[in-house]
Amino acid sequence: MNADVTTLPTTSATAPVRHDWARDEIQALFDLPFNDLLFRAGTVHRQFFDPNAVQVSTLLSIKTGACPEDCKYCSQSGHYNTELEKEKLLEVQKVVEEARQAKDKGASRFCMGAAWRSPRGKDMPYVLEMVRQVKSLGMETCMTLGMLDREQAEALADAGLDYYNHNLDTSPEYYGKVITTRTYDHRLNTLANVRDAGMKICCGGIIGMGEGRQDRVGLLQQLANLPQHPESVPINMLVKIEGTPLSQVDDLDPFEFVRTIAVARILMPQSFVRLSAGRQEMNDQTQALCFMAGANSIFYGERLLTTDNPEADHDRELFRRLGIHPMELNAGDYSDEAAEDALQRQIAEQEAEEQGLFYDAMSKRAPKRVLDKRA
Repeated sequence: MNADVTTLPTTSATAPVRHDWARDEIQALFDLPFNDLLFRAGTVHRQFFDPNAVQVSTLLSIKTGACPEDCKYCSQSGHYNTELEKEKLLEVQKVVEEARQAKDKGASRFCMGAAWRSPRGKDMPYVLEMVRQVKSLGMETCMTLGMLDREQAEALADAGLDYYNHNLDTSPEYYGKVITTRTYDHRLNTLANVRDAGMKICCGGIIGMGEGRQDRVGLLQQLANLPQHPESVPINMLVKIEGTPLSQVDDLDPFEFVRTIAVARILMPQSFVRLSAGRQEMNDQTQALCFMAGANSIFYGERLLTTDNPEADHDRELFRRLGIHPMELNAGDYSDEAAEDALQRQIAEQEAEEQGLFYDAMSKRAPKRVLDKRA
């Protein structure tokens, strides 16, 4: 099917929510003149969102390093020597304190990530307690813990987890060049278990891993043709970490990254499209173009798991310069639950302590080594 996407309505008609995108249709979007693509993406964005509101999330690594997977981009993989210091699972109270600080700085969603292939049975009580206590602060909760079976997904949903992050990373065709320790179907099965449990999905990929445009087309086709679009679609720019196999890959043209954001917005018009890893390597102009192209979510704070992120003060200044404001949760979203939890807070924390729901955490994290492009 050779679709001429330039003839489709872009101003008056509401963008359709589709799950049957063909690759040549997506390729045609990528091939549009840059201005035309951004205009179309911006028009779609305005049909579903306030174009000047950006959802703000904070990401905390609750267990760092020694992951058995061999993802060739990841500093946390136990297969590569990245000099990342390993840490045990963080104590529940420390995670809750980090969430409080993130909320005070303007975050509405708190995301927690653990470097696991999948959670072990002995870890689940601690993880579930983190969800309950962070949720009681009135924040949305998100976790990424690796692969989940049906029982694990249901337990997280019962604890109140709002979002589960599990990225597809790249196209099915390129996937084997990046990861060999789990299959594409493993990832799709986890997404299905999360959906069946009633949670929302955060699922996207990484751009700039040496893939071609056809692989970016393939990734977005997989995401857009899921039975239900991910509520959040993180688009990551590869952060090159010394010691990983992808540390020497060629840089991606920033305009190609912006194109990917724009096409994601068109294909998944009701999803949050998030600027995730790699913002430290983007200048303000590139980020502004991404917002014009339909990005409306960011990770906020100084670190994303083990990689740097623009400082919070710089983000606030960029928002001011662009006339952007953080998106706020509706006042009533968590009011009943938060009030009930507040009444029970001291009792719950005491019970958690008596049950031993705490792990010791190492006090300092070794910084990862990102290749300096200015060198």
